[in-house]
Amino acid sequence: MGYAAGVTATPSVMALPSDPAQRRVELFPEATDEQWADWKWHQRHAVRDARRLAGLLPLTQDERDGLDETAAIFRLGISPYYLTLVDPGHPLCPVRMQAIPVKAEARVRPGELADPLGEDPHRPVEAIVHKYPDRVLLLATDSCSVYCRHCTRRRITKGGEAELSRSALERGLDYIRATPAVRDVLISGGDPLLLSDERLEQLLTPLRAIPHVEMIRIGTRMPVTLPMRVTEALATLLRRYAPLFVVTHFNHPKEITKEAREACERLVDHGVPVENQTVLMRRLNSDARIITELNHACLKMRVRPYYLHQMDVAEGCEHLRTPLQKGVEIIGELRGWTTGMAVPHLAVDLPGGGGKVTLQPDYVTERRPNETVLRNYRGEPYVYPEPEAQDCTCPYDEVWQRR
Repeated sequence: MGYAAGVTATPSVMALPSDPAQRRVELFPEATDEQWADWKWHQRHAVRDARRLAGLLPLTQDERDGLDETAAIFRLGISPYYLTLVDPGHPLCPVRMQAIPVKAEARVRPGELADPLGEDPHRPVEAIVHKYPDRVLLLATDSCSVYCRHCTRRRITKGGEAELSRSALERGLDYIRATPAVRDVLISGGDPLLLSDERLEQLLTPLRAIPHVEMIRIGTRMPVTLPMRVTEALATLLRRYAPLFVVTHFNHPKEITKEAREACERLVDHGVPVENQTVLMRRLNSDARIITELNHACLKMRVRPYYLHQMDVAEGCEHLRTPLQKGVEIIGELRGWTTGMAVPHLAVDLPGGGGKVTLQPDYVTERRPNETVLRNYRGEPYVYPEPEAQDCTCPYDEVWQRR
């Protein structure tokens, strides 16, 4: 196993990935089993400064420079659990790349934006982003258990810029009550599952009481970065507010541990559907084999692969972004070669606030007057005969709308 050109490692390269259980003993020998199972213990003992991190992990010069140069730009925070997944012998470990900054993160490249999704012009109140006609984003907190180096909302999660107080959340709820077009609310942030069960229920109860809110989604990385948070009590609480969906964020098969599986299965067993959104990142998961393995592992724990996200143009993230065509190629390598349930939508959130669009390989090779020629996943041509009748209106719809 060798390093790519330009990567210098302080530690020697290990023949096999490190074992998380052994790393727990090495890094946190004082932690009892009871403490390790307590998500609040992990929050209290999260690694939040470069000096402590350097005492736990041999860092490369690129990482030391990155920690120094990004200290005033974006938070550092790694839960003890997630740190045990970091391979200490390889600087391109996919968990390591998501949790530890490198020097390139301190550099803003042309085209990168502080608000890459154009959310701020659509914030009628502090805690609400209303970009789409029938759904809103409710920002519940600016904090996370792990601060991902590819974070698209780092202007908020860096801390100190968003005022997400209880009064701000109340104003957000008031906005939703006063906007009947809103039928779908995505609670995000930051990570809303950092809220206590009591605080979470104080948010969900009034939200579910709004008649026009049909569904609630919670965007969270807790099943990935701190699965101990998904307790029986939490799963039971979330089930009471159905239809409620958890949207999580596994990016690499290495993140699917025994604890992560148990967290996801606990939610599903309690009737809370779980979907996954993967961010495509260069040299981390930018390979069809990795995405296939990840999505198969998700399905085995009953988590539906939902989106494969092209990385947003957030400041300091270009070193992780892939060309658009790479994502299209990966979807092409999945389609037909595995179950359609393992093939996510390739989504691009248009820079500046245009909203999401989806891309896929073009399977139409020719359009004729009465037929269309398509290729299958093997590249073989097939003819689809077009119907003579072209009228696609639905006459009964007017009757149905009067019901």
